[in-house]
Amino acid sequence: MKTIAITNQKGGVGKTTTAINLGASLAANDVRVLLIDSDPQGNSTTGLGIQKTEGLATTWDVLVDGKELRDAIQKTEMEGLDIVPADKNLIGANFELAALENRETILRTRIQALGNAYDYVLIDCPPALDLLTLNALMAANSALVPIQCEFFALEGVSELMDTIERVRESFGHPVQIEGILLTMFDDRTNLTKLVAADLREFFGDKVMKAVIPRNVRLAEAPSHGKPILLYDPGSRGSEAYIQLAKEILANEQARSTQSAR
Repeated sequence: MKTIAITNQKGGVGKTTTAINLGASLAANDVRVLLIDSDPQGNSTTGLGIQKTEGLATTWDVLVDGKELRDAIQKTEMEGLDIVPADKNLIGANFELAALENRETILRTRIQALGNAYDYVLIDCPPALDLLTLNALMAANSALVPIQCEFFALEGVSELMDTIERVRESFGHPVQIEGILLTMFDDRTNLTKLVAADLREFFGDKVMKAVIPRNVRLAEAPSHGKPILLYDPGSRGSEAYIQLAKEILANEQARSTQSAR
């Protein structure tokens, strides 16, 4: 089982869109996927059509109340993709977690208890470098960093890289960079091209080959509670996320082959 934290402390870069649609695209490749919504906004939850009703078991219950992950899992309309939902109660989790022992490894312990029920676990992180994000990074094998091609992009991603390095050093947890994902990509603007070129020069092959375009259908899909694969499978957004899933699966296959030698 591989766990990927989808993270960037900057908001509005396409984290949730990526969590939902990468999850669906992996599931379309016959991969069993669990998406953990760890953002108090709960946008992955609503974006996959889960109603936030009273009594719904959420990530809060898993992190703070000791509930097992398996008891908070909800099926989605996309076969092979399940979700642990979140709602606004998760806002208080940082205060509650601060008082707990082993506060940064609670999510990892809960995920490990699932055994091999899933092939991939994706964690949709909040736009902050807080205890929720630290739990996600400590639970993850790798971090996928969505980034919008705008002026301050390089600055934001550099801060996140520093945080990941601190996690490695302070906690001895070897979380890797799965990749940097260019989102909301508009190749008609010079700024987009310049920022993309800078990121590729600075981070080299850490930048994913798959690029997520600006796409109206992609933006519309969450309001219908569906991943783009179910809402408009022929759209450019859908094709881009299918490419991303294939790239991640191919990279994992290559790493497995390499480590087996």
